Amino acid sequence: MISTIAGLLVFIIGGAIAVALFAFWIWMLIHAITNKGLESTEKIVWVLVIIFLHALGALIYFLVGRPKGAGGLG
Repeated sequence: MISTIAGLLVFIIGGAIAVALFAFWIWMLIHAITNKGLESTEKIVWVLVIIFLHALGALIYFLVGRPKGAGGLG
């Protein structure tokens, strides 16, 4: 009984983390596409980084690639 509850809890928490990472990935992808602070070549490179590296690429873009105070969704 306890192992069933623990498994369900792990499944729910893992699912929530997966949904959050997916939402973050989509947010960063849209931000990179709509960012007016990036040149065309930079946009293409960042979009490819985000697409191919998934959550890691989105995190790298969030920490390094976003020009401060420029375009996009925030």
